[in-house]
Amino acid sequence: MEHETVIDCDSFASPELFARKWNIGYPWSEFPNEHNGTARMVDDCVRIAQGELTLVAKWLGWEEGKSGHDPYLPIRYHSGAVHAKSKFCINTDWPKWEINGEFQAPTARGTWPAFWLTGIDNNWPPEIDILEFKGSAVNCQNTFYPEDKDHPKHFDNVVDRPGDWHKYRVWIELKSHNTVEMNYYIDGDWKGCHQAPENMQDLPMYLIINLQMEGSSNEPGPHGETIFKARNVYVGRSA
Repeated sequence: MEHETVIDCDSFASPELFARKWNIGYPWSEFPNEHNGTARMVDDCVRIAQGELTLVAKWLGWEEGKSGHDPYLPIRYHSGAVHAKSKFCINTDWPKWEINGEFQAPTARGTWPAFWLTGIDNNWPPEIDILEFKGSAVNCQNTFYPEDKDHPKHFDNVVDRPGDWHKYRVWIELKSHNTVEMNYYIDGDWKGCHQAPENMQDLPMYLIINLQMEGSSNEPGPHGETIFKARNVYVGRSA
């Protein structure tokens, strides 16, 4: 079986290795520093050291205008986001994908860390959420696909001490009859399987790590600084 490593586990080992595989900010061209919360992404909230990516959300203490992204919330934080330079497409050439990483995630009210895939060029859905905490210790692993975007499939699991290192993983495979299957794991334990029927294959996606704030994680968020860390992020694909 042909196999290719797209992102090796050492991409956070140095700023030089990081720059080969990742870009800072969100991948969309319109309002690339904003999304659906109250944090605006800035470069100095992204740090690479000792093999780790650290995203830092800083409470501003005032409102710095509004986000240009729906739902256009007031900006009350500066924070960090990165996205992979590679695009990820589930198709007959590369039908099997392994994506995983180790994370220390904040779970205070108003924090919204995520490790996820989403369609490029505003082509949403698809969306695959491997890690997503919304102000509690419940990790939400979600699948959005075009046929039923208003009714996503999801697995919600309480993570013991999510501020410690935990491994979050998805195994994606194009099955027969154009069905894409997502198997989700936390710390090696299988949490469930989603199957998206048709029209999820051949849709290229971005891989994003970001620390958004408030929005769906409720408000008010914390004052001061909030930290989200990642290490050993890996992406591989097989023919």
